[in-house]
Parts: sequence; C-alpha cells; structure tokens
Amino acid sequence: MINKPKYSLFKNAKYAIDGLIEAFKNEVSFKIEIVFFTILTIVIWFLPISLLSKTILQTSIFIPLIVELINSAIERVVDLVTKDFHPLAKYAKDAGAAAVLLSLFLTLGIWIAVFIYEFF
Repeated sequence: MINKPKYSLFKNAKYAIDGLIEAFKNEVSFKIEIVFFTILTIVIWFLPISLLSKTILQTSIFIPLIVELINSAIERVVDLVTKDFHPLAKYAKDAGAAAVLLSLFLTLGIWIAVFIYEFF
C-alpha cells in the first residue's frame, strides 16, 4: 500500500508546517539559520539600498533554509534505512551537508554582488 493520503490543500499545508516545526525543534543548524535569517531580515530593510536589491537579498537568505530542510530530510531517510555505518549512507549525508555549504556560498556571493552594485 502506498502511503499517500488524498490531496487536500489544508492538510498539505499542515504537513509543511509540521515539517518546519520539527526541523526547528530538532535541528540545531536550522535554528542557527533561523536566527541569522531574522537578524539579516531586519538589517536588509534598514539598508540604504534600492527595493529591488532588498528583495534580492531577502530572497537569497531563504536558499540556505530550503537546502537545510532538504538535508534534514535526507539525513532522516538515511537513519530510517540504517543505523549502522555504511559508506553510501555517509556519502548521502555528506552530499546533503555539501549542498548546505554551497547554498551558503551562493547566498554570500549574492550579498557581495548586491553590495558591489549598490555601493561601488
């Protein structure tokens, strides 16, 4: 039997919210990223830059949060499949962590590009 309930906009939204709550409760990295997201959101809207640049910066700080949630999902599925050490499990978790790292580099690059555009 396939574990796929009938589609419902409200149920699916609840599943998404449950996922955010679970990640916030159990993922230290996600909590740290939420703190940075909050601080940077406040900073963005006080910067003396164009609305377009503010929007680009605001959008960019969602990237690491999204990738962190995907990484958390990968880690949970790997842990569900095996608790024992396995090279493929390690590679899957390492790839998820690498995706988070690259998302942080991408976000940093976007911020640098916006600041160069706005101030130089």
